[in-house]
Amino acid sequence: MAYTALYRKFRPQTFDDVKGQDHIVTTLRNQIASGRVGHAFLFTGTRGVGKTTAAKLLARAVNCEHPVNGDPCGECPMCKAIMAGTSMNVIEIDAASNNGVDNIREIVDEVQYSPTEGKYKVYIIDEVHMLSTGAFNALLKTLEEPPAYVIFILATTEVHKIPITILSRCQRYDFRRATIDEIAARLRTLVDAEGVKAEDKALRYIATAADGSFRDGISLLDQCISFYLGQELTYDNVLEVLGTVDVSTFSGLLKAIREEDVNGALAILEEVVAKGRELTQFTVDFTWYLRNLLVAKVSGDMAAINDIPTDYLARFTEEVNANSEETLGRYIRIVSDLTNDIKFSNSKRVLTEVALIKLCKPQTEKKEEAYVQRLEFLENQLESGAYAPQTLKGNGNNNENANENANANGNADAAKAPVKEEPVLTRALPEDIKEIVAKWGRISQRFKGPYRDVQSAKLSITDDDKLLIIFTESFSYGYVNKDGNGGEYISSVIAEETGKIVDVELKLLESQKEAKGFPDLKKMFADKNITVEFTD
Repeated sequence: MAYTALYRKFRPQTFDDVKGQDHIVTTLRNQIASGRVGHAFLFTGTRGVGKTTAAKLLARAVNCEHPVNGDPCGECPMCKAIMAGTSMNVIEIDAASNNGVDNIREIVDEVQYSPTEGKYKVYIIDEVHMLSTGAFNALLKTLEEPPAYVIFILATTEVHKIPITILSRCQRYDFRRATIDEIAARLRTLVDAEGVKAEDKALRYIATAADGSFRDGISLLDQCISFYLGQELTYDNVLEVLGTVDVSTFSGLLKAIREEDVNGALAILEEVVAKGRELTQFTVDFTWYLRNLLVAKVSGDMAAINDIPTDYLARFTEEVNANSEETLGRYIRIVSDLTNDIKFSNSKRVLTEVALIKLCKPQTEKKEEAYVQRLEFLENQLESGAYAPQTLKGNGNNNENANENANANGNADAAKAPVKEEPVLTRALPEDIKEIVAKWGRISQRFKGPYRDVQSAKLSITDDDKLLIIFTESFSYGYVNKDGNGGEYISSVIAEETGKIVDVELKLLESQKEAKGFPDLKKMFADKNITVEFTD
């Protein structure tokens, strides 16, 4: 005898077996028991939540010769014929392949003939949203006023595609997604009936992977049982069959990202690939892991996260406390973008590696969340003592000048303070540059959005008397000069404010030592109260 898939073998035979849809089951039972059965129903909801099953149960119940509290008895000839698929009273139609006007006209013609046995002819139209506009129009009149012995049951996963004229003629029932607990309980019932040993942790992981669908969960269970036939179904076995990774892998990966350890993150990815894990599923699971962290961070309720193993909650709590909401949001955005890009790519590993580098190195991104992550990293470094303030040292001449000034003012403490060495400007400044530097505080306030980093940049001058704007951070430089015309835009803003047209050049310093070769005009003007004359 041919093997029957578990989701077909264990299809609910009574309304009691339909789990997670009590609000629908109760209503249908009451209608059947009281004889107040509607003529058109619309069952909507995600895949695998019981729409077709409920439709078949309703078709059996209204034709059953001896219904019990609204349930079909399962023993009368009509119940047996419908269950065997031999009854002419129940007509199932797949609208995905029968979506034309002619298909619906056949139905309209058929409903004129009363059933030869039983009380009702029941038309179950699955994926009804696939019908064409003409087909919907052909169905309208019959759907509104069918013969007393006809019932229409429309099922769809995309109710928003159903015309309002159809919706208004049906009783609508929304099937909700199954919870992890409901799916896990159903899987436990199935494995016990099949005599298969399975860990609760394994069944719960399958329930999580089912994503709210009973049918998907049962199909995944069937796959896992077949792979480890005759063996106990363990958590590790499920991970192996489904090609997914344990939460400890995600924990290690997140730790490497938080510490900006690119090599560590890539090593974890190498291990995942070596084990044959599917990278698309890996990114989806990692997104959900980050989502759970964010939800727990925002809500402060660990009990709301029900798909994290109990023995991992302590570590999970530490990770929630170690990451800010903004940083987790940035992680989710990057990994979600990766999930979308990786589906149709032939270089999945390359894209994943690039995304991990981007996660580890926020300076490669020019977005606000990246700034927040970099600030958090620096704060953690300061708290841990990785960076300590150092005394600035100057050359002997500057110290001697400082001592002379201090003695002249009678200030002994100033004599002890070292003076920071600054590059010396050996030529006169053009008057336009002097005016711009003097008014820079007001000018810089006009730079908003991606140009706001100009406010904190260093002002200097080139050998050919161009205004030089110096950046020490690559992401700030990239923000301002994103289109390659940052200098022209800054020059136009300066012209609007001062009436002076100057050439502006942008420069990114490779190191802090390189800054010694460029005089800081803003500091010089501040030190000299903007009255200094620069001469050769």
